[in-house]
Amino acid sequence: MTHSFLRESKLYIEYGGNKYRIYTAPAITFNQTFAEDSYSVKTLHDQSKMFEGSSVTTANPANFSFDVPLTVEKDESIVMDLLNDVVETTVAGVKTQQLKTFNMYIQTGSSTFKLETCAITAGDFSFNPREQSMVKIQGEAAKLSRVGDESYNLGTIQSESSTRTPLLVYPVATIDSLSLNSLLSATVQFQNDITWNPYKNVHSSLSVTNSSNAMFPSAYTLGKRIVSGAIEQYQTDSNITQFDDFSTGSNITVKAVKIGNASNHAGFWKININPAMYTARMEVQELYKNSYDFRSTDNTTTHANRITQY
Repeated sequence: MTHSFLRESKLYIEYGGNKYRIYTAPAITFNQTFAEDSYSVKTLHDQSKMFEGSSVTTANPANFSFDVPLTVEKDESIVMDLLNDVVETTVAGVKTQQLKTFNMYIQTGSSTFKLETCAITAGDFSFNPREQSMVKIQGEAAKLSRVGDESYNLGTIQSESSTRTPLLVYPVATIDSLSLNSLLSATVQFQNDITWNPYKNVHSSLSVTNSSNAMFPSAYTLGKRIVSGAIEQYQTDSNITQFDDFSTGSNITVKAVKIGNASNHAGFWKININPAMYTARMEVQELYKNSYDFRSTDNTTTHANRITQY
């Protein structure tokens, strides 16, 4: 008997006919559950007594999450593209935007699992000079299945760099014309609000006998897209007056600058949010800190138009 260890799992993303190996931290999760409908049933012995029968015909959307350490070589850039980019379609003269969907494979010590029609719903970035830069991904998918054992042939995998250099960055941030000094850390979160279209119907439910022919979601609608985050700075005599400020129409820029480069460097990665709201608050700890909580207030701008990668 062979057990599967999470630390041995390998993750692959399939998009546009290509497959990419994505190196992750040992924090991969994925699952899918089925929805139960109960109904009252009378007994033969006593028509006044009821018990609850059960019917299972549909699957809930699958969930997944994984953490991707960022590297100087940028082999994981496909993850950034799938988080930010959208595809515009026109049906009967009406334009709609959808996230780029993809398939995902997870190979363990005994199985290969496949997640179909995946969409990324959240991506969290943390810029902390004491840790390797990382993006934490969450998403949903239409269907989870086991497609084979650990020897399942995934086909051709895209070539990757011969080295993997951890990316260490420090944050540089501005709010309007104010450059924030003595920064401790910064976080940025991208949120894609999706709603799976109704997929239940009476005709299909009558033929469901097991998980292989249950009703699975297949299409979704993209709603709001929000960018939010927080910027932390040490409180000093030069920024003490900033501890209780707010704005609902500011221009906020956050850069991730590679350690070793000057703060006026273009940066490894930059996001500009305009317009944005923020509130500043003071944190009383061993060292006094100021914290700026911000989010975008214009949800019509795509994430890709806010981000610059170098």
